[in-house]
Amino acid sequence: MTKITGIIIPCYNEYYRLEKEKFLTFLGNNPLYHLCFVNDGSSDNTLEMLNELKQINPKNISVLNLETNQGKATAVQTGANYLAELDFIENIAFLDADLSTSLEEMDNLVQKLNNNPKLAMVFGSRKAEESNNIDRNIVRKFLSNFVGFFIRFILQLPIKDTQCGAKVFRKSIIENVYSQRFISRWLFDIEIFLRLKKHIGLKDLLNHISEEPLDSWIEVDGSKITLKDSFLIPINLLIIWFSYLKVNTPSKNTIAVGQLKVNYTMVK
Repeated sequence: MTKITGIIIPCYNEYYRLEKEKFLTFLGNNPLYHLCFVNDGSSDNTLEMLNELKQINPKNISVLNLETNQGKATAVQTGANYLAELDFIENIAFLDADLSTSLEEMDNLVQKLNNNPKLAMVFGSRKAEESNNIDRNIVRKFLSNFVGFFIRFILQLPIKDTQCGAKVFRKSIIENVYSQRFISRWLFDIEIFLRLKKHIGLKDLLNHISEEPLDSWIEVDGSKITLKDSFLIPINLLIIWFSYLKVNTPSKNTIAVGQLKVNYTMVK
């Protein structure tokens, strides 16, 4: 069976940053991909631009529109649940719209997943020892390392980089990861690992996920996370930690932290 991978690209005011030609060229060279752009209530002309992209390649591009800004977590979650309903989709991934991690790097992660049937998730890492050409602001790097310490404490897993915006999952685990609303708008990656840890179990989890070093990663100007958001990160981490401590070991279905109810429209 041909394995088609759906890639979710959450978009909020990306009109001046999104490089349309790179996405179109990638699809032209890689027909086993489907791109799902989720417009997260943008106030600029992002939605119009995404509509133009869909008109160029309607077969391999979907556009979902959230009327109001919900945050990256809900945008990705909406895309994941939509793609999970498509019969031809085998894997589901998400990638930042600025392509700080390239589409080619994503393809490497997907191939890793496809080549190892034991894996349920593969994710990129900017901190693995083998990573090359990682271009990042020194202040953000310091903050990332500082926050990373607390994240590793919460997860109790030997993961170097939870926050890289390049992850791919087998469709079979999407319900367990994405059916329930995330607590955080931006730190939902941590919740993904906590949900997998509860679903698969700590003992077996490391046999089902793989952290892969990126050959390149470039920090692109125009981050949607404000200075205020950065100061709130420790508080958000504590909220996530205590919330998931309350959750009992789930059944084979999902972790209940609130049903996801989001209204969106699909651009035709």
